[in-house]
Amino acid sequence: MNHKIKTALFKTLTLLPNKVDDYCYHKIQSFFDKSTLENRLNSVEPTYLRLLKVLSDLNFDLKDKTIFELGSGWFPAMPYFFKYKFGVKSVITVDINQHFKKETILKINKLFSNKYGKEIVSDLKNEYGLPAEINYKPNYNGVLNDFPNVDFVFSRYVLSHMNENDVDALHEKMKKQLKKGTLVAHFISPSDLRQHGDSTLSLQDFLRYSKEEWSRIRTKFDYHNRFRLPQFIEIFKKYDFEILHLDYESLEVGSKRYELFKKVKLHEDFTKYSDDELTAGNILVVLKV
Repeated sequence: MNHKIKTALFKTLTLLPNKVDDYCYHKIQSFFDKSTLENRLNSVEPTYLRLLKVLSDLNFDLKDKTIFELGSGWFPAMPYFFKYKFGVKSVITVDINQHFKKETILKINKLFSNKYGKEIVSDLKNEYGLPAEINYKPNYNGVLNDFPNVDFVFSRYVLSHMNENDVDALHEKMKKQLKKGTLVAHFISPSDLRQHGDSTLSLQDFLRYSKEEWSRIRTKFDYHNRFRLPQFIEIFKKYDFEILHLDYESLEVGSKRYELFKKVKLHEDFTKYSDDELTAGNILVVLKV
């Protein structure tokens, strides 16, 4: 879908009453998303494998640890990898929205079991059909709520969807409330979401706008801050997190995506950054409290 049409559609949804707009948004997402549950599960496996390698290199074993996931998303992919592949003790997964549905969870249980040869049994006491020791807490704001006693904090493509001030506040709270030695792993995708489904748009197109212009374009359904890699690092250092690992991908000079990026007339807020810093994507950073 053309990004202008998508933006107009989302802006129309925001005019609807609360809950009605969310219902319509879910229906639209279901209509346009033709990927199967298996395809969606397969798309998360590279995250697991990448994290596995990095934690192995850091000599950090998640076995019997307690995990806190910020941003559950639409279905519990990473909690299953944590429980059945990493062998963690328990997973607490939280989300500011409520997306999980029991019928989907039961399908995931069977799919993950068949694909990875793991016996998965739903906890009869769990209203979502989740296995024991995977605890889902929807309508949970990580900035406003206190952190439980955990060993490892994980987020996958969440930080870019948070308000800039909330990204700062989240790390301030983690620094104060997490026990010393706790590891925090963030996967970050700081690209313009309007590009999804519209290949004519640069991954960095939103860098052409002022703060005021961008605030008029985005909606709660496609909210995305525009932090560049140095801005995330500045926050991590501000609260004295030790950066144990950092890797990312930048656009290859001469590639189609790079040529689209070079056509973007950057707003003055972003001209101080290098091309490498502006286009850094698929970021994985591991921090230590």
